[in-house]
Amino acid sequence: MPSDLICPICETVYEAGPNEPWRCTCGRALEFTDRPHPEGDPLPLHSLDTSDGLWTFFEFLPIEKHVTFHEGFTPLVDAPEWDAQFKLEYVFPTGSFKDRGATTTLSRAVELGVEKVIEDSSGNAGAAIATYAARAGLEADIYVPADVKQSKLMAIQRADARPVRIEGDRQDVTDACIDAVEGGARRASERRSVGSPQQTGEGWYASHAWNPAFYAGTMTFAFEIAAQQGWTVPDAVVLPVGHGTLFLGAYRGFSLLNEAGIVDGMPRLLGAQAAGYAPIVEERGGTTTDEDGNGTDMADGIKITEPARKSEILTAIEETGGDAIAVGSDSIESALDRLHRGGFYVEPTCAVAPAALEDYREADILADDATVVVPLTGSGLKTL
Repeated sequence: MPSDLICPICETVYEAGPNEPWRCTCGRALEFTDRPHPEGDPLPLHSLDTSDGLWTFFEFLPIEKHVTFHEGFTPLVDAPEWDAQFKLEYVFPTGSFKDRGATTTLSRAVELGVEKVIEDSSGNAGAAIATYAARAGLEADIYVPADVKQSKLMAIQRADARPVRIEGDRQDVTDACIDAVEGGARRASERRSVGSPQQTGEGWYASHAWNPAFYAGTMTFAFEIAAQQGWTVPDAVVLPVGHGTLFLGAYRGFSLLNEAGIVDGMPRLLGAQAAGYAPIVEERGGTTTDEDGNGTDMADGIKITEPARKSEILTAIEETGGDAIAVGSDSIESALDRLHRGGFYVEPTCAVAPAALEDYREADILADDATVVVPLTGSGLKTL
């Protein structure tokens, strides 16, 4: 049976189903009532059957596998020039880590009997949701900025999803998508009141920012790192933060491993935001623009001014002894050039975390001998 949803604040429980709410009536994001833990000691990496990709960790997931390309177990490679290890998340089927959340989110949609999904995205999440919806045989509407990169728009269209282009900033795209979701829910409720079928409306909100199924997928990022490091954790992980889907996934994954007694300790989670779009940095009293007092348009994937789970991101930083900084265009461009010269063909947003890694070291927030993992989150092919 699909897991029900619960509000972690007011503890209201919502029954699982195609018309379940996308957030609590109190305004908070919902979580699964089920929080499975595996039993017994984990196998060493060489003994794990990783042919199912991230679904290797099915015992941790409150969702059954229905929609998959066997994605996951991305390479963790040494990057001596950066004194770090890079986890190559850009080798996923659609070219970004968002596939982690797409496989679990669309599997949840199938469990619930959903017929159509709806999502808002700057591009990568939309391409992932569209692709996995096609794999599941479901309709998909993807709300995107009017100036979305052509490569990301084509990825959505070629998956036979319907892109809905919205003028304005990234928040305008989310607002338009939520209006559609809530308008559809109201119309579905009216139809049910006169005896019409339950399943219609605009669609089920497959939001990478709000839907707990997405975070069930992104927390496998932490499981893979731990397994690839002999069931230990690094000193720190430096991650880009827009809505914080990978950042919070890492926090949830490492937390669950600790609760299960599989690892001992948490890595410091260090966030990287784009100058001018740094609400987490601002909340913590840091500098949110570059050295010239400007913002940057280079990192379109994390141009988020109102993260859906802002309080959770701040808690994750606080509880892991982490931090958050903003990096500007010059730092991003320099890091991107270094990555490309090193053979890592990634998109500009992906360079934000490596750029922040250098800043963290220069500020002595990271010791020179600290073991650090940095995800490379999106493919350079998405910029064509």
